[in-house]
Amino acid sequence: MKQNSRLDQILDRTLLFSFTSVGYGLRKGNFKPLPRIEGRRIVVTGATSGLGLVAARELADLGAAVVLVGRNQVKAEEAARQIQRITGNEAISVELADLSLMAETRALADRLTAGPPIDALINNAGVLVAARTETSEGLELTLATNLLSHYVLTETVLPHIKDGGRIINVSSGGMYSQRIRPADLQFKTGEYTGTAAYARTKRGQVILTEIWAESLADRGITVSAMHPGWSDTPGVSDSLPTFSKLIGPLLRSPEEGADTMVWLASTEEEVPSGKFWLDRTPRPTHMTDKTKERPEDRVALVEGLRRLAEL
Repeated sequence: MKQNSRLDQILDRTLLFSFTSVGYGLRKGNFKPLPRIEGRRIVVTGATSGLGLVAARELADLGAAVVLVGRNQVKAEEAARQIQRITGNEAISVELADLSLMAETRALADRLTAGPPIDALINNAGVLVAARTETSEGLELTLATNLLSHYVLTETVLPHIKDGGRIINVSSGGMYSQRIRPADLQFKTGEYTGTAAYARTKRGQVILTEIWAESLADRGITVSAMHPGWSDTPGVSDSLPTFSKLIGPLLRSPEEGADTMVWLASTEEEVPSGKFWLDRTPRPTHMTDKTKERPEDRVALVEGLRRLAEL
């Protein structure tokens, strides 16, 4: 890991290059090989496609015992077989849960804590939908999947994460466009847009990362947020088809997008807790003061999530 170079600082301000395969290509020459991590138990949510599947496969290839969390049994079991076939690692297991539902999220947490201790939890599951939708529990879908379930799952399994373990929250560069609105977490006011709802939840993930990093410091648990840049995944092509076609050849490969996720889960380098990462380097969490939250907003966010989690 290195601090931002002058080139990185310039790239950070020119998102077209920083977030695409161009930015990754300019930085990867400084990356160190990843170590073997046999014996580590790593939980990856949203692991049946896209970045989650790639990260799970690469962590398995490094020797980890990987728990794949997905909603669809057929897709999850096929993903497990694919990873076993490619890596030769048989220590791949599957857990089924719809993380838009808090009842299923809590049940998943209970099953995970009944197993061996967790070395790393990767909160990767997420959705981006065009229209405001509520789950059967009365929660706005994007909030429930992208932020509330991550809060519930992490808080519930925390006692089962090893001291010195890792929590990795997969955010998005889209969060640069939004500030958190703790009084309207469910986006009930104003004109709803899917990209804004998505970006708000991703902003919330970064704030939780900083809060957890501080509260878990005495246990040596490293909490990180990262964003994968603009990657060529089914989530991007399905949710943002125009953007996907426009950027096209500049999109990162799924492997490039997942690289920092895998690095954070496996590296032996010293990683400061509470940071927001792209391409193995800490990045600023705000590009403008307009997105900055107040201390009372951070408190209100946690209180709001706690109340919703009790529904």
